[in-house]
Amino acid sequence: MIYPSPLQPATLIRRYKRFLADVTLPDGTETTMHCANTGAMTGCAEPGATIWYSTSDNPKRKYAHSWELTETQAGDWICINTARANQIVVEALKNDHIPELSGYASLRTEVKYGTENSRVDIVLDDPSLPSCFIEVKSVTLLENDGRGYFPDAVTTRGQKHLRELAEVAANGQRAVLFFAVLHSGIENVAAAHHIDPVYETLLKQAEKAGVEVFCYRADISPTALTLNQRVEFAQ
Repeated sequence: MIYPSPLQPATLIRRYKRFLADVTLPDGTETTMHCANTGAMTGCAEPGATIWYSTSDNPKRKYAHSWELTETQAGDWICINTARANQIVVEALKNDHIPELSGYASLRTEVKYGTENSRVDIVLDDPSLPSCFIEVKSVTLLENDGRGYFPDAVTTRGQKHLRELAEVAANGQRAVLFFAVLHSGIENVAAAHHIDPVYETLLKQAEKAGVEVFCYRADISPTALTLNQRVEFAQ
């Protein structure tokens, strides 16, 4: 995914109310921008970090700027805009860049499914294959030795998605949990048992039911965001 125009830098003052951030622009001006991430953002929102933002030309928006990336003092790049995860996974699927999920004739997004009234992120269809239901999760929490974790906070919504995927697999269709790793320092991914033990338990149950787990890391820069490397899912 290439940004319509290159992102611009600023220095983070603080993130607050979950969806707002105050920053200092290079000319010293302070402004408020939208933060498209309502999660904990642990390690992604340290005051003084360099952030990179996009600008909308929509005059109806209250905040024209959107926080897209964090460049940490350690030199890591993080995409904090959770909406980008689905976008780059869809792009990679359409360009046949995920070999494990190739060979399907069509792709649908935001499809209603399951007994708990959910919407799955992506469905791949082909006349000769069972449909493939894909739930995409953005991974940005980095802890020790390159290990990334999901979730970064207790997620009842994520727990529901695992139950729905397990049901899909049990009914003979293909079910995939896809971790889009949006932190350049993450080398492998694991369920965050120390944050949401219920999620870890449900994930193990989902795998036993036939749910497949894939983790792909993105190449992140102020000009583009692209899935480019599969990384290990650590049990």
